[in-house]
Amino acid sequence: MLKRIKVNDMSLRFLAQSVLLTLFLAQYSYSQPRPASSQTNSNLIHFGDLIDVDVVGSFEYDWRGTLTPEGFLDGMDKIENQIYGLCRSEGEVAVAIAKEYRALRDPKVIVKILDRSNRAVAFLDGAVKFPQRFQVRRRVLLNELIILSGGITDRSSGEIRIFRPQSLNCLKKTLPSADASDEKASQTLTIAISDLLAGSEDANPAIFSGDIVTVVEAAPVFLIGGVNVPKQISLRVETTLSRAIAMAGGLAKEGVADRIRIFRRDGKASKVIEASLKKILAKQAEDPILQAYDVVEVEQKGRGSRKLPPAIESNVPAGSRLSKLPLRIVD
Repeated sequence: MLKRIKVNDMSLRFLAQSVLLTLFLAQYSYSQPRPASSQTNSNLIHFGDLIDVDVVGSFEYDWRGTLTPEGFLDGMDKIENQIYGLCRSEGEVAVAIAKEYRALRDPKVIVKILDRSNRAVAFLDGAVKFPQRFQVRRRVLLNELIILSGGITDRSSGEIRIFRPQSLNCLKKTLPSADASDEKASQTLTIAISDLLAGSEDANPAIFSGDIVTVVEAAPVFLIGGVNVPKQISLRVETTLSRAIAMAGGLAKEGVADRIRIFRRDGKASKVIEASLKKILAKQAEDPILQAYDVVEVEQKGRGSRKLPPAIESNVPAGSRLSKLPLRIVD
């Protein structure tokens, strides 16, 4: 006989939502037609590209190189005016160079991007199964990168942030609706996962070279000591001490119910809050509401009280972590 199970745990409900989101994104991604190459910005010159200039019939004027930090062709010394190449097509740059070679009669200039492998990569980090770097060689949407990274985990706060550095994405040429200032200033986009799940087009933007996409993780709380499953839990909703202990499997046999300490950051200092699970369950004491980065320690029989706050391993600095993520080519 089958029994109906009622799920009250918010973390289990969020995990179910995450699974549904992953399945939805996969179905949506593969049911959509792949954008035509004319919609991409891969044919535009980016920082890091190796560019070749061939002046037909004249080896003296040929050139090969990259862009300066300001976006000009670096080291073309046979022309009077610098040639701006950033976010311009090969044909546009060829026309500009031909105008500068006034000494030649009807010059034919051919410009090619020889190597795109040194372009800025896009990052997907945070609450996904497999954080990665992506070398974007075609138009790609947010949902596709999430699928390629294994989907969203149950540590997500429900929000995605996209940081878009200036001058790395040729946004104005790729999206004509974009404001002209978009390429000259960094941007931060905030997207609700619920909107992405609902199929909102605005919640599923294209991702460009240099974008840093973070599936924001909910603030953590750590449970240690005399609980059955010492663990880190994510604060997505208001969580009390008794609920957090239940999420850690309840008290272990050696756990002391009336000797619980909450170590809490208070600016540069820290404070300790004493609590008793016995009194809380008996309605004789208030059930404390936990805050981000609290460390809850349930004392264990035969062990003395901790004198100092426990040391919790901190995350690796973002810059160092991102640079070591595995690289995947999207073409």
